[in-house]
Amino acid sequence: MVLSPDRLVKKLESNRRKIKVFEGNGVIDVESPDLSASATFEVVIKKPDTVKISVYGPFGIDLAAARVTNNDFIFYDVLRNKVHRGKHDRSVLKNVFKVDLSFEDIMDAFAGAVNLTEKLRREPDKFEGNKENYFLTYTDIISGYNSLYTIDAGNLAITDYVIKDKSDKILFEGNYSRFKNYNDVPVPHNTRIFNESENQRLDIEYRHIKINRENVNVDIDIPSDAEVVEW
Repeated sequence: MVLSPDRLVKKLESNRRKIKVFEGNGVIDVESPDLSASATFEVVIKKPDTVKISVYGPFGIDLAAARVTNNDFIFYDVLRNKVHRGKHDRSVLKNVFKVDLSFEDIMDAFAGAVNLTEKLRREPDKFEGNKENYFLTYTDIISGYNSLYTIDAGNLAITDYVIKDKSDKILFEGNYSRFKNYNDVPVPHNTRIFNESENQRLDIEYRHIKINRENVNVDIDIPSDAEVVEW
């Protein structure tokens, strides 16, 4: 049975909202004009407003830890024993994560999710469906940009998300793969995010994922002798 676009979007958004707490560990790879690096990491996402990331070097050596909320951030450089903290904005997140993404984009990227809240009350400008995939296209009236979504018809998971400008040039692209079900929600273990306009790429590969555990720790342990820099 082919779902209507209205039912499809509601199901996709319902699945995204079922995940209140997300924990995972794996490998992250960043390619941008400011950084080219790969490291192992752990992430804890406590919706709606907290992301904690710990980054490790060879042999499990602690390198850094960051916690970002809707209002503020704290970044602990373990090797330098230096803490950066203050109110966050997009420029601060770019300095911390080395990719030009908003707080909401970072949260969705690490959770392998795509936010469709703004699409719940709007019909797509184009809709196609078959036994394998659904295809949704939305056009922004002001910018003329097109947002295209490819959904696996079998597990109702978004596998590709693309934003194109008026000339059909790709500005942003998200690819999601290697899905596993958690609480009947398909979650990707591999996510690749391209910010083409900024020449940035973020690859996330999870080894282990846990969903909706209670009493997760989002605190960062900071030594009393750490140097503190206020932003």
